[in-house]
Amino acid sequence: MVDPRFIRNFSIIAHIDHGKSTLADGLLAHTGALADREKKEQFLDNMELERERGITIKAQTVCLTYTSVKDGQTYQINLIDTPGHVDFSYEVSRSLAACEGAILVVDAAQGVEAQTLANVYLALENNLEIIPVLNKIDLPSADPEGVKKQIEDTVGLDCSEIIHASAKEKIGIADILEAVIAKVPPPKANRDLTPRGLIFDSWFDAYQGVVVLVRMMDGIIKKGDRIKFMATDRDYEVLRMGKYTPFPLPIEALDSGEVGFIICGIKDIRDVKVGDTVTSSKNPATIPLPGFQKVKPMVFAGIFPIVASEYQNLKNALDKLCLNDSSLTFEVEKSLALGFGYRCGFLGLLHMEIVQERLEREFNLSLITTAPTVVYRITKTDGTVLMLENPSGMPEETQIAKMEEPYVKVTLHTPTEYIGGLLKLCEDKRGIQVRMDYVTDKKVIIEYKLPMNEMVMDFYDRLKSITKGYASLEYEFLSFEEADLVKLDILINGEPIDALSLIVHTSKAQNRGRALTEKMKELIPRQQYQVAIQAAIGAKIIARETLGAIRKDVTAKCYGGDISRKRKLLEKQKEGKKRMKQIGSVDVPQEAFLAILKVEE
Repeated sequence: MVDPRFIRNFSIIAHIDHGKSTLADGLLAHTGALADREKKEQFLDNMELERERGITIKAQTVCLTYTSVKDGQTYQINLIDTPGHVDFSYEVSRSLAACEGAILVVDAAQGVEAQTLANVYLALENNLEIIPVLNKIDLPSADPEGVKKQIEDTVGLDCSEIIHASAKEKIGIADILEAVIAKVPPPKANRDLTPRGLIFDSWFDAYQGVVVLVRMMDGIIKKGDRIKFMATDRDYEVLRMGKYTPFPLPIEALDSGEVGFIICGIKDIRDVKVGDTVTSSKNPATIPLPGFQKVKPMVFAGIFPIVASEYQNLKNALDKLCLNDSSLTFEVEKSLALGFGYRCGFLGLLHMEIVQERLEREFNLSLITTAPTVVYRITKTDGTVLMLENPSGMPEETQIAKMEEPYVKVTLHTPTEYIGGLLKLCEDKRGIQVRMDYVTDKKVIIEYKLPMNEMVMDFYDRLKSITKGYASLEYEFLSFEEADLVKLDILINGEPIDALSLIVHTSKAQNRGRALTEKMKELIPRQQYQVAIQAAIGAKIIARETLGAIRKDVTAKCYGGDISRKRKLLEKQKEGKKRMKQIGSVDVPQEAFLAILKVEE
């Protein structure tokens, strides 16, 4: 039992690549949590993909013991690592709710970026004490004074006592630990109340079942107690509990104010929701901790195996991924063009890329992913409301009373020289400008309201190419708004290819249809007969390209003389081509499905 006065719970918030995981390594090394032989870079990022992309996907926690130089007391410091990417902002908000303070890490060369701000706002909403730290001050391009002023102006934090650090060179690590002890308030511990703990992460372990990370807010939970998860109303016995130091250390009880893990032999991760409240079964709490939300997928795409026989392997792989990622949803989808596969729901584009990459890398699958779509809300003429995830399920036009599409608030941070290109990109994407603030003479924050449909196509790639990779973006869902939308079908020889259907705004349908048919003409190999590639809205064809037939010169064997002999051979060839066209089917290569993503209007 640790006296709550000597407990500090804090997290590190930063934009991608500002040195959050390296700083965590520095703290682990400084407090002696890792022996030299155990050290590896980005110790807390234990997924191979996390280390490679330099992002943190799952939250980790580590319990450090540190003796303060100032008062000689030994403190228990719990570092709760948060994911830094925009797609995982709900997970970040739950990790922050488990803390009393946060270290804000800003790169001394790059300054404040979009996700720095987004996470700071989340921390302020949770009333956390924020300690600003300038990282990478050893870089030749570092501008500590400029960035310090920028933090004061944009974030509104007092930076008179900002800590200068370089996590890589181990500069300033001790100052950070002392600041955590001095500034982060100890947890409000109420041992005698009904037990309530906040679940801020969970994952599946093949040997132990689901491991649940909990921050106890009130009361105490002991090994052997029966506990209940309030949102899912499931109840289990605590088989094991412990803390990560960073290696698992078994304990007998979790007291209020402490952070640790609980293992109850849970087989299904869906029983444990991030943000849920865990309480005692015998004496349950009546009010759960605030802030729980059901995570809803926002982006959908079809995932199909290239080889049909791998369908079962894909199902097993998705099942295994779902054990660790409860926000991923999937259901069976049948496509005429691609056979059997799954319609998967993701939190956002990065989430989609990560899932796809993990399927290919960890399970050796070869996959085709269809163009991502968002959820549309359709009100039918009979008054029923349909949430449409797949364009092929769109009802007839006569049955639709109104269609609504999701809008997002996009915040862009960019160097001033790229403003023109960025504004044009947002206008092209049907964006509505909300505000534009000059933070310094070199940096500007632009806020736009954009249809999510426009964002999932190629917005991010174009943003990066316009700004040479310097801009950063943050987005959050706003609301559904009515829009004039149509379903665009691609027909090959009069047959619609369902996997290529997409929903577009009426103003863009014509250009999009034309661009797609032109792209398809390049990608589909020529056949023995003529192929018509058409874009259609309902029964109306809005664009067409014709792929010429490959034909042999049948008149080569004729010498001079009567034309009728040649004509007869040509007519015969024409008949043959006609017959082939009736029975032949066109193979659409995989590149054609990916082309949809890359087509510019």
